[in-house]
Amino acid sequence: MLHEYQEKCIEHIKCNPFAGLFLDMGLGKTLITLTALSDMYMTGEITGKTLIIAPLAVCKKVWTEEIRKWGVDLTYSLVIGDVRDRLAALGRDADLYIINRENTEWLVKDSGISWQWETVVIDEISSFKNNRTKRFKALRHVRPFIKRLIGLTGTPAPNSLIDLWSQMYLLDTGARLEKHIGRYRVKYFYPLQTNGNVVYKYGLRDGAEDQIHEKISDICISMRSKDYLNLPQRTDNIISVQLSEKDMAAYKEVERSAVMALGGEEVTAANAAVLAGKLLQVANGAVYTDGGKWQEVHTAKIDALAGIVEEAQGQPIIVYYQYKHDLARLMAAFPGAEVFDGAGGLLDKWNAGGVSILLVHPQSAGHGINLQYGGHIGVWFGLTWSLENYLQANARIDRQGQTSPVIIHHLIAAGTIDERVLKVLQGKETLQDALMEAVKYVQG
Repeated sequence: MLHEYQEKCIEHIKCNPFAGLFLDMGLGKTLITLTALSDMYMTGEITGKTLIIAPLAVCKKVWTEEIRKWGVDLTYSLVIGDVRDRLAALGRDADLYIINRENTEWLVKDSGISWQWETVVIDEISSFKNNRTKRFKALRHVRPFIKRLIGLTGTPAPNSLIDLWSQMYLLDTGARLEKHIGRYRVKYFYPLQTNGNVVYKYGLRDGAEDQIHEKISDICISMRSKDYLNLPQRTDNIISVQLSEKDMAAYKEVERSAVMALGGEEVTAANAAVLAGKLLQVANGAVYTDGGKWQEVHTAKIDALAGIVEEAQGQPIIVYYQYKHDLARLMAAFPGAEVFDGAGGLLDKWNAGGVSILLVHPQSAGHGINLQYGGHIGVWFGLTWSLENYLQANARIDRQGQTSPVIIHHLIAAGTIDERVLKVLQGKETLQDALMEAVKYVQG
């Protein structure tokens, strides 16, 4: 069942050949777009081929998995890999051709294939915000041949409304925000920081922000439209993280050896919890070995989090971690992240919007701590068995004073104990039953 706001977004796409959908990750942009495309193929409003341009990881996982997950009656060809693989994929007959954004220029200029896509979907259209990039210039070249274009992003202008110009140009070829970026700047901005003739930063003219939003409001639905979109106050987004065959084999080996280590002893809830903790570590990507040292097993969750960070485009994110090796790996992967230690200075900095990634252990973010003013996106990198810690951590941003719909992402390693913990937190299993089942090894 689609939410009411999703139905409205689908109708928006159908009614506008050139449509922008500016919704946060987790609100179903992919499902909305696939449903709209499927409906329009069925009614004959779309008859030709559709090109989907997206980040590489999103191409490989999100679009293909969403098509299979929802049973969308559209065929697709994944145009990634080396040149030979890409050309072979382009040669297959399909409704949807999914290509990573880095190959946009290659497709237009160097593939040797004439442009044949009347419908184009740009997932993360904000990655085309720079009008000087090759990918933007390539799409601008073929824009006259595109009859329907859907632009998707959660953050169209993370740094400045100047970033909107190139995205809107791809949608309407300059009809709303001027045909040249220079005219756009002059009309809505003024030089704020300069050095001679070089402008380092622009300021908005009085009333310009409202004017810009009004100009694009007929073809763009944004998070600012929550008053009439009826967005849910909070969305729990489950992200299935797929481990490679090698990494899954490592998980299974830890599972087997940990259970076998009990020998013939009775499995109690106490030692089951110890074994389950070991499996949770491996699901996160690292595990403690002898002597208190730890060893990395995989980076699947780190990679998934990087995708969330990229899509957030600078919006603040709270990441909940469980183990010290989680924290060490997160700090290495995201050097700009800061660790919450309960200090008032960092709390004030976060609530003032001065922290891009805040790493938080659930036990340190309990009652009475207000984090709702600094952001609305939370990510569970590693889950906790404690329902109280889980609820309290989420309540730090999902509370009175929050002005944006809250998104809580859960990174769940598919086929691992993560799935059991999630069921406990959702109230679908009791803690003891989940623990005992999680360490129940089945031979073969």
